[in-house]
Amino acid sequence: MTRALSLIVAVALVACSRSTPAVASSESPAQTPPPAEAAAKPVPAQLPEVVARVNGEAISKNELETAVGELEAQAGRPVPSEQRDRVVRGVLDRLVAYKLLVQESTARKIAVPDAEIDARVAEIRSQFPSEQAFTTTLEQRKLTLAGLRADVREGFQIDKLLEAELGGTTAVTPEEVSDFYAKNPSEFQQSERVRASHILIRLPDGADAATKEQARGRAAEILNDVKAGKDFAALAKEHSQDPGSGPNGGDLGAFERGQMVGAFEQAAFSLPPGQTSELVETQFGFHIIKVAEKQAARTIPLDDVRTQLEQFLQGRNRERATQVFVETLKTRGKVEILI
Repeated sequence: MTRALSLIVAVALVACSRSTPAVASSESPAQTPPPAEAAAKPVPAQLPEVVARVNGEAISKNELETAVGELEAQAGRPVPSEQRDRVVRGVLDRLVAYKLLVQESTARKIAVPDAEIDARVAEIRSQFPSEQAFTTTLEQRKLTLAGLRADVREGFQIDKLLEAELGGTTAVTPEEVSDFYAKNPSEFQQSERVRASHILIRLPDGADAATKEQARGRAAEILNDVKAGKDFAALAKEHSQDPGSGPNGGDLGAFERGQMVGAFEQAAFSLPPGQTSELVETQFGFHIIKVAEKQAARTIPLDDVRTQLEQFLQGRNRERATQVFVETLKTRGKVEILI
């Protein structure tokens, strides 16, 4: 496995990964769906030990299989068989591009100060709950600390290479932002939303009648405290058994219809702002729900998404310009795909 690939997949902090465009959400634009692609060339079931060469430098079967495996781990499921050819060839294309960029940055003798390497490694370390967790992850990826530093250096070299090569080609004008917003109205539609908090008393799977009544009784006592005027957030921090929202005073943020289970959703959307529900039973247990705010369906104003939209378009421009640059490097060098 390449050191660069280990870093990108394992800790996702290589400089070039920062160019990823925004993903679709109600608050940020989606990429325009690409046109239908031609079927990918079939990939052999058994890969050769070397799957490609980039200016004589091999990309091994192990590198490719590890990269695909990491992609599957991120997705939480194996690549569907009908998509294998497309996915494997897409991963291989990215490995080729990365090697070309590393080779070019090395040829141009792009230097990276050790202080920048140290700072990035410290940033990566900080993403882990402990030094042991950091070390274990490196071991699982068969990556040493020296290898990690090499990854970081390559990432910075590529970033500096692209900054020098692409220059202002990724800049976005206000007119481009306005034009994208005007031409993609469906991307900025927001359904009716509720912002709510809850207190959850959990029911274990297969709880018997006695356990259920005990949980109901505990939830009812908390509800009485809520009705008596005690602070909802404080009660949530003390009693809620939802590990995600409890420490935050039960705050679930804003959500749309279809994001919560039926009984919870029905209660939340029927309550006026500032009101608290009676006990709501779901498969998770007993909830006490407090609605903070309701938002009618709307078109999100441009000013509310301008910053995200600029970032998305800059990322898209950078990605496109990088692809053009990589194609140029391919024409200057020799890329052999052996599968």
